[in-house]
Amino acid sequence: MSEFFACSQARHHVRWGRWLLFVGALFLAAPTFAQSRGPLVLAATSMQEALSAAADRFAAQGQPRPVLSFAASSALARQIIAGAPADLFVSADEGWMDSIERAGLLAPATRAPLAGNRLVLIAPATARLPPIRTGAQIVAALGKRRIAIADPQAVPAGRYARAALARMGAWQAIAPRVAAAENVRAALALVERGAAPLGIVYATDARASKAVRVVGVFPAASHRPIRYPIARLVRSREPSAEAFRRFLLSPAGRAILRAHGFSAP
Repeated sequence: MSEFFACSQARHHVRWGRWLLFVGALFLAAPTFAQSRGPLVLAATSMQEALSAAADRFAAQGQPRPVLSFAASSALARQIIAGAPADLFVSADEGWMDSIERAGLLAPATRAPLAGNRLVLIAPATARLPPIRTGAQIVAALGKRRIAIADPQAVPAGRYARAALARMGAWQAIAPRVAAAENVRAALALVERGAAPLGIVYATDARASKAVRVVGVFPAASHRPIRYPIARLVRSREPSAEAFRRFLLSPAGRAILRAHGFSAP
């Protein structure tokens, strides 16, 4: 009997020892798991298709696939300033990146111009409208209905739209008819669903949808240049974040952006 208990205790110690070794191995492997998650990228909504394609290409090279989170640049900038953890930020304008920089939250020497875009007037794909080139024509086509744009007080696409309409002498007439959306893709969705007969979005957004068509292109001189800056955040601890930033700025990364309709910054 004593031999039985001795054997049982020995087996118990062996199993316990193996369990400790297993748990210890998990703890030792934890840094490896953490490093393989990929960089967390906060980016403007208009970058969805382009950055998703770039992330796929980056991962195909044996790198951890970036985790992408899209929203209005204004919302993302506020989250970063409030302490949200992230590795990279891609803004749809310089202003919100300036805010992050003034807060001391950009890693030194990592801010760079990434891409450019154009501002366009869209209508549902089934709409029968002639080309629209002037502010007066926009006002006439809109009538008493509403026009979908991103929030003109904060969201870059909305700010560009307001500036363009003001430059064309149409903002005062159109302002009461604005259907302000939380971001440019939400404005696009209003036109796609027919909830608004006209909308102002980026050319890349219109290109990404089969439910709308471009009925006008705003003159480049009617608003500030549309530039997307990218930067690594000072809180970043992900080793592959800098590699992904450099990939996006490389000829291969810029080719992906061009394929999705973005221009050089």
